[in-house]
Amino acid sequence: MAMVISSVHATLFARASFFCQSSGLRSFRSCLPFSSSAASVSSHNLSRKKWRQPVLSVLDLGGVKISREDVVRDDPANNVPDNIFSKLGVQLHRRDQHPLGILKNAIYEYFDTNYSNKFNKFDDLCPIVSVKQNFDDVLFPEDHVSRSYNDTYYIDPQTVLRCHTSAHQAELLRSEYTHFLVTGDVYRRDSIDSTHYPVFHQMEGFRVFVPEEWEGSGMDATLFAATDLKQCLEGLARHLFGAVEMRWVDTYFPFTNPSFELEIYFKEKWLEVLGCGVTEQEILKRNGKPNKVAWAFGLGLERLAMVLFDIPDIRLFWSNDERFTSQFSKGQLGVKFKPFSKYPPCYKDMSFWISESFTENNLCEVVRGIAGDLVEEVQLIDNFTNKKGMTSHCYRIAYRSMERSLTDEEINDLQWKVREQVQSKLNVVLR
Repeated sequence: MAMVISSVHATLFARASFFCQSSGLRSFRSCLPFSSSAASVSSHNLSRKKWRQPVLSVLDLGGVKISREDVVRDDPANNVPDNIFSKLGVQLHRRDQHPLGILKNAIYEYFDTNYSNKFNKFDDLCPIVSVKQNFDDVLFPEDHVSRSYNDTYYIDPQTVLRCHTSAHQAELLRSEYTHFLVTGDVYRRDSIDSTHYPVFHQMEGFRVFVPEEWEGSGMDATLFAATDLKQCLEGLARHLFGAVEMRWVDTYFPFTNPSFELEIYFKEKWLEVLGCGVTEQEILKRNGKPNKVAWAFGLGLERLAMVLFDIPDIRLFWSNDERFTSQFSKGQLGVKFKPFSKYPPCYKDMSFWISESFTENNLCEVVRGIAGDLVEEVQLIDNFTNKKGMTSHCYRIAYRSMERSLTDEEINDLQWKVREQVQSKLNVVLR
């Protein structure tokens, strides 16, 4: 399951829904409204008529079309900005000459070779899912922090941009898939720095065992699945990184028990590669797989690709600059990126008195909405509380383009707009 890595998503197994029909699954290519709630059938039937009409203004990137009005809506619960909508449909993981596509295909190669093509592969499932799919189906508690509007992009109260590829796990199990890999773009409201971006890519692997496979092994079902899982993932790590030292760390995820993280010793430091575990029996029972056992793993493609290709900044994955794109070729895993930009950053500080509703994720959304990929980092550098109980934060914003020098005039213009929007949208008082 796609394990969540951010501090508020304590899991990365590295957020009206769409029921998309392609071999019975949610595919980007054909998306229709779907709800498992009988109470919402009539309203969804009404919206179904609109969805079937031709859409004139749509995003059309990577061969995928999604209407803006169905993502960025005039709904009190909607917190999807235009800069996030613009990423829908890009599908970097499906580009064979892109580092993420190269890494995805290298993982496919490992599973095809070692498991005789047993694993079904899905990389075009629709990223717009229901709250039930995203959280309930994988046993996230009702009070889990990742359900908050501060952490997840909501289209409406019952619909989100998936924050992990595990959102498709239940439907695949119900469709009788027992060995599968799911790759896709996932969306989270998060901090701004060189390793965090509100859109990134994950791969999940899942395998179901029947009793005949563990009976006679001398192990109970859980131990059998855990042993097989570790052997599989140690082999994958060697396939990607070579002969490296590894270690397993016990951890917690809502949907697996026991749960583990795999770390490798690479370039003189320990690197977390993925999260995994033995699937909770409740998930199997709910989806027609009683008396069976399963394992699941999840990994973040950007995290591994940054290490394997020596890519220093996560924003580079979205670059269309030929100086970046021309460095990579299909099937060439681990070609080292040669930096082409040495433009200096420009720092701007901003101080304000915060309100009770202030969150850093909301601040980052405002800054991204104005500066886009020109913002490199937003960092809290000072905070204090005065005698009246008022708290002040000072943030340092680093602006830097990966492709050109920024002028003082455009940086000052960006900072002025950021200050205006922070004060008006976040209910803070600038100092």
